[in-house]
Amino acid sequence: MTDIKKLHHSAYRCRDSEETRAFYEDFLGLPLINAFEINTTHTGRETRVLHSFFAMADGACLAFFEAPDQDFDFKEQQDFDLHIALEVDYPTLEKMFAAGPEHGIDTRGISDHGFIHSIYFRDPNGYVVELAAPVGESAGAPDQVAARVSLDAWQVSKPGA
Repeated sequence: MTDIKKLHHSAYRCRDSEETRAFYEDFLGLPLINAFEINTTHTGRETRVLHSFFAMADGACLAFFEAPDQDFDFKEQQDFDLHIALEVDYPTLEKMFAAGPEHGIDTRGISDHGFIHSIYFRDPNGYVVELAAPVGESAGAPDQVAARVSLDAWQVSKPGA
């Protein structure tokens, strides 16, 4: 097993810290718990970046860097390229599925993936945000053997293998 305890934060670029805050705090309900400006990198390079953190119930955070003077290719991400998946219970999934259109947010789902049911939004930065509700007994019960069998089968059957 590993000595890694849990996710502390996962960080992404954002176009605008306030529009990002409105989506993650006002819409999703993740409180903004820290924001600080970075003016010098560890290598001594001068910069001007705002780093903001939004907390989840388990203490982990989603974090964003707004760096207006640094180029970044913001584009609408495809689900298979990049998405942020957050766990919720099923009543919350249903509530947020209704809330998306009420707030003018493109909402897709509810998708049945067997072990989870999911809905999808797009945040102001182009990232896909998935809310995933575990289903029945599968919640929290990973099957490492089955996962490895699936991966091995994929390796020999994928296009170009």
